[in-house]
Amino acid sequence: MISGNTNDLKSLIQSRIPIINIDSFEEQRLLKLIKVIVDTEHWNYYVWSVTNGLCEYPSATEFVKSHLIEEALNYIKTTDKPGIYVLLDIEQHIKNPIPLRVLKEIAENYDRIPKTIIFLEGKLALPDDLNYLCAKFTPRLPNKERIHEIYLEQAYRWLNQHKGRVIYRSEDIESVLLQNLSGFNEDDVERLIYNAISDDGRINNEDIQDIVEFKKQSLGKDGLVEFYPSSADLNEVGGLEHLKSWLELRRQQFVGTHQSVKLDVPKGILLLGVQGCGKSVAAKAVAKSWNVPLLRLDFGTLYSKWLGESERNIRLVIKQAEAMAPCVLWIDELEKGLSTDSGGSTDGGVSKRLLSTILVWMAERTERVFLIATANDVSALPPELLRKGRFDEIFFIDLPNFSTRKDIFKIHLKKREQESRAFNLAELATLSANFSGSEIEQAIVSAMYRASNQSIHLNNSHIVFELQHTRPLSVIMAEKITSQRQWAVGRTVYASDVDSHSETELAMS
Repeated sequence: MISGNTNDLKSLIQSRIPIINIDSFEEQRLLKLIKVIVDTEHWNYYVWSVTNGLCEYPSATEFVKSHLIEEALNYIKTTDKPGIYVLLDIEQHIKNPIPLRVLKEIAENYDRIPKTIIFLEGKLALPDDLNYLCAKFTPRLPNKERIHEIYLEQAYRWLNQHKGRVIYRSEDIESVLLQNLSGFNEDDVERLIYNAISDDGRINNEDIQDIVEFKKQSLGKDGLVEFYPSSADLNEVGGLEHLKSWLELRRQQFVGTHQSVKLDVPKGILLLGVQGCGKSVAAKAVAKSWNVPLLRLDFGTLYSKWLGESERNIRLVIKQAEAMAPCVLWIDELEKGLSTDSGGSTDGGVSKRLLSTILVWMAERTERVFLIATANDVSALPPELLRKGRFDEIFFIDLPNFSTRKDIFKIHLKKREQESRAFNLAELATLSANFSGSEIEQAIVSAMYRASNQSIHLNNSHIVFELQHTRPLSVIMAEKITSQRQWAVGRTVYASDVDSHSETELAMS
C-alpha cells in the first residue's frame, strides 16, 4: 500500500534537497518505505550502519565494510553512482569536523551527481552547518482508516496462525480499542493490537487498560506534561449543578462509541472563579467521570532559555496530548503561563508565540482532547482566549451557596470517616457563609486536630469554633473577590445555582 508518508517523502526527495533528516525511531519500517520509493523510480539504494558498513539495501552487498563513517562518506563522495544513501545512528559521528566537511561537499556537488543523503534517527540534533542544507521529515502517525487496516492485518495474521479459532470481541469494545490507538506510530499499533489478540483470542477491557497503561509509561518522559490521577468523581463534588448538566449532555459525543456526525466534538471549557471554590477539583473530576486519562500541563516546564525551545515544547505537549486521546488536558492557573504584555518585551515575545500556537491548535485540532483551563484572575488573560468559540463555554465558580455548603460538609466529613448526621449541618452552613470549599475543608481539618488534642471525638462545637475564628479570603481580599464576582455577572455561565439573595452585597459599578 502506498501511504501518505510514502508520497510525502517521495515528493521531498524529488525536490532535489541534498540532505533529509527523518525524525523517527521506526527504523525498519522507514527503510522499507524508502525501498518502495526507489523501486518506482529505479534509483540506487544504500544503507550505512556502524556494524555493517555501507551496503546495498536489502541485498546487503557490501561496498564499504569499514565501520568508520569517514570511509563510507569518502566512497559516496567519489562514486559516480547517483542514488539514496541512508545513514543510521549518525549523531555521534558528525560531531567530528572531517565527516561534517565531506557531507557538505557531497551536498554542494548534488547538481553534478544527485546523491541524496538521508539521516534516519529519532530526535537527531544537527550542527548549524548542516541545517541550512537539510530538510526535516517527520512521518505522520496513522489515521483512523490506517489503524483499522492494521487491525484487520493483525487479526488475519493471528487467525492464519490459529486455524479454526475465532476472535471474540464486541463492536463497542473494538471501537474503543481503535480509538485508544490513535497517536501511536505504526510499529506500536501493530504490536499493541497483536498483543491484545494473541494472549486469549479476545479483546476486552483489560486489553484497553493495557494500552492506556502503555500510553502513561510513554507519556511525559521529558517532564513537560504529567499524567495526573483523577481521584474525585463529579458526584463527589458539591454544587456545580449547571456544569455537571452541561458535561453530561456532551459525554456521549466525546467518549461514546456511537457519536453523531451532526454534532461537533466538545472542545473544552474555561473555569473562572474565586480561589478555593473547586476549579481544580472539577477539572480532575471530569476525567474520572468520563473515564479518560487526565493530563496536567505546568507552563513553568515549557519555558527555556534557548531560542525556539519553548515553542518546540508546546508543540510536543500537544503531540503528547493527542497521543493520549481521548483525554482531558488540564491547564491550571492559565493566566500565570500566558503574559498579556502586548509588546512581548518581558520575555522576548515567547508568551505571544505560545499563545498563538495554542489558539491555532484549539481551532484546528481533530483528536478528542478536551481542554479544561482554570484561572483565578480573568483580567490577566489575553483577550484572544475569551473570544466566543475558543472554548465551548466559560463557567464561573462562585462562593458556594447554603445548600452547596451543606453538601461540602457532608463530603469532607465522610472522607474523614465522620457520620454527617451527628453534626448540625444547617448551623455549619450558616456560619460558613462566604467561605470557599477549601476553607470549609480546612476548618474540618483544624477541628479534628483540636478534638484529637482533647482526646475526644470530633463534634459540632469543634467545627463551629474554627469557623468563628477564621477570616475567609472573601473578607481578607474583599475588594478583589467582589470585583471578580461583579465581572462574571452577564459574562459567564454560573456553574452552580445562585442564592435568590446574595450573601455578599455586590455593589454594581
